[in-house]
Amino acid sequence: MLEAPTGSGKSTQVPQMLVDEKIVPEGGMVVVLEPRRLAARMLAARVAFERRSKLGAEVGYQVRFEGAYGRETRILYVTEGILLRRMLGDPELRGIAAILFDEFHERHLYGDITLARALELQESARPDLKIGVMSATLDGAALEDYMAPCERLASAGRTYPVEIRHRASKAGPNPRDPKLWDEAADACEEALKAGAAGDFLIFMPGGYEIRKTLDAIGARKWARDFTLLPLHGELPPAAQDAAVAPGSGRRKIVVATNVAETSLTIPGVRIVIDGGLARVPDFDPRRGINTLTIRKISRASADQRAGRAGREAPGLCLRLWSERDHAGRDDREAPEIHRLDLAEAALLIKAGGCPDMEAFRWLDAPDPQMALRAEELLRDLGAADRRSGAITARGHALLAYPLHPRFAAVLEAAKHFGCLPHAALCAALMQGRDLFLKKKAAGGMAREDWQQPGDWSDFQASLRAFATAASGNFNPQRCTQLGVNAGSAREAGALAAQLIRIAGEKPPAEILADPAEGDLGRAILAGFSDHLAARLSPSTAACAVVGGRRGRLEDGSALRKTMLFAAAEMIEIEGRDVQVVLNNATAVREDWLRELFPGDFAEAREALWEETGRRVIAVRQKRFRDLVLESGQSGDPDPAAAARILAEKIHAGELTLRTWDSAVESWIARLNSLAAWMPELELPAIGDGDRLYLLEEVCQGASTYKQVKDASPWGPLQRWLNPMQQDLLERYAPERLKLANGRGAKVQYRPEGPTISLVLQQLYDVNETPAVAAGRVPVRVELLAPNQRPAAVTSDLARFWREGYPEVKKMLRGRYPKHEWR
Repeated sequence: MLEAPTGSGKSTQVPQMLVDEKIVPEGGMVVVLEPRRLAARMLAARVAFERRSKLGAEVGYQVRFEGAYGRETRILYVTEGILLRRMLGDPELRGIAAILFDEFHERHLYGDITLARALELQESARPDLKIGVMSATLDGAALEDYMAPCERLASAGRTYPVEIRHRASKAGPNPRDPKLWDEAADACEEALKAGAAGDFLIFMPGGYEIRKTLDAIGARKWARDFTLLPLHGELPPAAQDAAVAPGSGRRKIVVATNVAETSLTIPGVRIVIDGGLARVPDFDPRRGINTLTIRKISRASADQRAGRAGREAPGLCLRLWSERDHAGRDDREAPEIHRLDLAEAALLIKAGGCPDMEAFRWLDAPDPQMALRAEELLRDLGAADRRSGAITARGHALLAYPLHPRFAAVLEAAKHFGCLPHAALCAALMQGRDLFLKKKAAGGMAREDWQQPGDWSDFQASLRAFATAASGNFNPQRCTQLGVNAGSAREAGALAAQLIRIAGEKPPAEILADPAEGDLGRAILAGFSDHLAARLSPSTAACAVVGGRRGRLEDGSALRKTMLFAAAEMIEIEGRDVQVVLNNATAVREDWLRELFPGDFAEAREALWEETGRRVIAVRQKRFRDLVLESGQSGDPDPAAAARILAEKIHAGELTLRTWDSAVESWIARLNSLAAWMPELELPAIGDGDRLYLLEEVCQGASTYKQVKDASPWGPLQRWLNPMQQDLLERYAPERLKLANGRGAKVQYRPEGPTISLVLQQLYDVNETPAVAAGRVPVRVELLAPNQRPAAVTSDLARFWREGYPEVKKMLRGRYPKHEWR
């Protein structure tokens, strides 16, 4: 374990030390795991430069779908999932001498899993394997226990002081509130007026906020002296390189997401302006959807960001939130294991020989509900055995693709349906940057311009745009006119070709933009059957989704009139309000469901509540799993079902049974009390479920509220007890008691005990406390003043007459002189 501050050389120098100091054997490779593709590529380029080596020779990198490395590579920077997949084909990691987990404090999902597998390998077949975990902020004690035995090193590094100032943000949801990007521009101006030197690094949560910040700064006169640059993972490599390149004599302002928070050093940065937010991906296991929300960063992340200003000289960090806000933030980020979809990770774990996720060597175990959701999806895809949970032959086939199991299932199905090139391109387009530009270029096109009447999939517009861009060899100028991101299109084409080769076929010279509906549609359905959605009506974008979920078809979809479709993406987006949006939809036909999932298709006749008529109706429904595909009224409802639904409505308080009054509740209270006081009588107490049963009895023969609202419950209540039990109830828990002075008193069976309430004078000559339940339970006596208000309460009348009555008499006699006072 190595803990050292930002800028101390962990990412670039430690791997070189292992090689140069011969800590790893000659020819052995040092693999450095990075949480982000941008960092892996740029760190490899930096170390190659320092070693005067060509990138891809002695020093290389490999990220998903991209890489530069060879046989002579000794230091290899990779993203975390790369090494985990390599372990499947090479469990002993031959040739790898050391693994370094960089920026481990971020606790990425595949970093956790790879560390567990590496430790298991070290303890078994590879005791020579060296493992290092590095970060500026580690949860040291827990990690040290997990990795034990291990050495823990800490280095102060070479850092410079950073002055931190807090500026309480006024940004808010009100359109009139100042925006975060305007406050960032104000903070820049404040730093400049204070004489701050050097370049600026501004942290914003996402690409949209970055663009707005650059616009806000660009509108200021002083910005003319600066080069303004964005930095985020969706930019092409050339734009990323420009942001981190050394200055050329002109000061620059880099506006970045949290990709600039760790690992990367941007030369010349002396001032950090931190918006304090990050766009965080999550997964909701209850609804099975991805979520993307903007959250406050932790204090540890804030420290990482501030450290960017002190890597080369003393610096300044302006935080756009208050010190009080800072004190209330989380210490560190929550591990991804607690907030991401685990399906791909679960499949990799099963392929590694651990069919039960609970048995895996977790640093932090996942939420059981999230693990269960992942298991269910793998079973639905045929990747895991429904009984044992072990990976199946189909699961191994899906693992061949460096994709989420859903897209791998699409490609496997596409081979069967003969549409692999189109399916591969659709999958490729979902992996990288958006194919379409965010804004129309001058005279350019948007995605909607690529749609055609009769489109049955949102992918068709993308396929047409790609085919047109490919025909022009992805010429950037031409692509911009088409509204297409040339780099994204080129990358998608290369990835699609790679996926086609993995599937065992030869990539075609060109992928035509005219797939057959039934072929591609069924292939997509094979991976996204649990994303099947039915529009609630032809006039709305609101949809019901398998699993009891709700969503909205994205604006601009080509499927505006389609009633049944599968969405390749469901994501909850936080904006002015939170919405579940269904993206990249493809129309689905009922016969496809019957063909691919015959066991999940059902037709049934059932009784449903109709609120308008306040009645139960019979409906014949056609369902796929729990999603209603077709529904229509069908005759009279089943009597038992109608009675049950009416009873449930009354029980829930949605309807009122007028005759179920205080007398009914009093009778139930008597019965339940006596059952508790004298269990030997074996009387059937009435619980909550029994009330529902009794209500069903009351509702028998009815199907409307009008028929049942005045129905009497006394018949079912009397039948609840046999004659002997009714006699016991009257004997031991009577409705009225006869007192020693000859008067009668009604007994109220309350939770605190049986109670009678009488005016004090009516209790004269009653010297012993009455009791019920064969004398076992004394009755509480409320003695009322002449105004019917309680003057005293006792469970011991003899003591009251002796000790309490004189005071009560003294207090009341003057107020009520006409009443008898003994």
